[in-house]
Amino acid sequence: MTYCVALLLDKGMVFASDSRTNAGVDQVSTFKKMHVIVQPGERLITILSSGNLSITQSAINLLEHHSQEKDSNKTIYSAASMFEIADLVGHALREVRRRDGPYLQQNNIDPGATFLVGGQIRGEPQRLFQIYAEGNYIEASPETPYFQIGESKYGKPVIDRVIRRDSELLEAAKCVLVSFDSTMRSNISVGLPIDLLMYDNNSLNAGFQRRIDDSDPYFKMIHNEWGEGLRRVFAQIPNPYWNQP
Repeated sequence: MTYCVALLLDKGMVFASDSRTNAGVDQVSTFKKMHVIVQPGERLITILSSGNLSITQSAINLLEHHSQEKDSNKTIYSAASMFEIADLVGHALREVRRRDGPYLQQNNIDPGATFLVGGQIRGEPQRLFQIYAEGNYIEASPETPYFQIGESKYGKPVIDRVIRRDSELLEAAKCVLVSFDSTMRSNISVGLPIDLLMYDNNSLNAGFQRRIDDSDPYFKMIHNEWGEGLRRVFAQIPNPYWNQP
């Protein structure tokens, strides 16, 4: 399992993904789940992946392979809109699942996979899509300015309470890291390192990128302060007074 988040804000976008794929008593594996495509001044595309690792890696590799074919009319490097990018990712996922899915299922291996695809291409606004396992997709809206995939339930409440379209990028990044800390606290299938990218709207460049591991002082501070802050707020809330005279 994994956990990925992407936010679509007025000031830009925030992307984050953990790197854990297998968790157990005697095995933890780490693989990068964030794929960034940059053509300065032309496009910034970020793809986050969750689900069967062989499926997601094969889909990304297929996208890159198609981009190198001389007869390819539309690739992730030449598509004119983020809608076309989402369509390409959906087709690649569908193609890999059609090819490999039956063999995985024969061995009781789930071939499911999902992607978050966001960014901006010159000439259009920044956009964010969620690609489902079947290759179809939905787009983020002003009413729903973020998507999560993977182990999302533990980190969703803080994002729901804090994030708005007019949130500042640094504030949004802080909220995302709190969301990851909350998820990691409750589920060992999500773990460090975390890949973080902050994109400034209309910059058409990669912006700020950071890999956060267990030695990162800011994430350590968030872990400690968030836990202590929750305990302080909880202690300040009066106990129930039901059935008291």
